[in-house]
Amino acid sequence: MKMKLLGLLAASCMASMSGGTAHAETPAPQIGYRIPLDLAYDAAREAMRVCEAKHYWVTATVVDMDGVPQLQLRGDKATVHTGESSFRKAFTVVTLGPEFNFDRSSGFFELMKTSPYAPQLATVHNVMALPGAVAIKVNGEIVGALGIGGAPGGDKDEVCAAAGVMAIADRLPH
Repeated sequence: MKMKLLGLLAASCMASMSGGTAHAETPAPQIGYRIPLDLAYDAAREAMRVCEAKHYWVTATVVDMDGVPQLQLRGDKATVHTGESSFRKAFTVVTLGPEFNFDRSSGFFELMKTSPYAPQLATVHNVMALPGAVAIKVNGEIVGALGIGGAPGGDKDEVCAAAGVMAIADRLPH
């Protein structure tokens, strides 16, 4: 009897693993929003184009909502530190922006001046309190960020990042 029961359980498991059940399989839910790679590239490239026109040699990094780099483009003349700064600025926007209601890393930079807690947040790994990143939004919600590093001042990085985000804003899937 035990062998028969074990045989039925094994057959049942095999049938469900092979899709041999009468029930239709439901697709796995999509976890999180992912910016299409071609749009991430277009945003980064446009930001770099705007900076290069002003002779700012930069790196552009697009991060998703997990703070994971989706794309990083380092310009031909960009120095090595620009990759880290562009990433950390974008990371700051996606990880702290929704909580503290800012969509540009300059928002955290300003928060550093007024909040007694912000300096401690700036010690969190990969957070950077400098301007230079802009949120990528869909339906008013942050879904990623574009960070720029390398211009002579974060305010200039942020102008380039804003141009990159604006270049793809109307093409993002909802």
